[in-house]
Amino acid sequence: MPYIQREQRIITMALQLLDKQLKAKPYSFTSSQQTQDYLRLQLEPTEKEVFLVLYLDNQHRLIARETVFLGTINEVSVYPREIVKLALHHNAAATILAHSHPSGMAEPSQADRTITQKLKEVLSLVDVKVLDHIVMGHGEQVSFAERGWL
Repeated sequence: MPYIQREQRIITMALQLLDKQLKAKPYSFTSSQQTQDYLRLQLEPTEKEVFLVLYLDNQHRLIARETVFLGTINEVSVYPREIVKLALHHNAAATILAHSHPSGMAEPSQADRTITQKLKEVLSLVDVKVLDHIVMGHGEQVSFAERGWL
């Protein structure tokens, strides 16, 4: 079995184990570093931009992790309506937004900042907080909350 296939199989197995543990014992996202560690396995190996949302209860425990949008090698289209629908479906009190930059550079673009602000405004209309937006590159991450952008 080629190295890359074996590596991908191991990552898939690790994600399955992580999901199983999270369902057995609710996981609380109480720091940006915890969130980044959790997201690293899921977003760093992607070859296309992936936008996912962690839907949380009022104690910031994970209710659901949804890969909401898949993009191309350098962009992903994000539709706020779909994120709001899922927040209401999961009865979420808060969200953490995340997406990958397959280029490896985690620095957010102006478009990333604009959609984050729009999502924050739209979700606030239904009393759902945006706690953070994390952009994952290869070996680097940027937290909007840590930069004071939320």
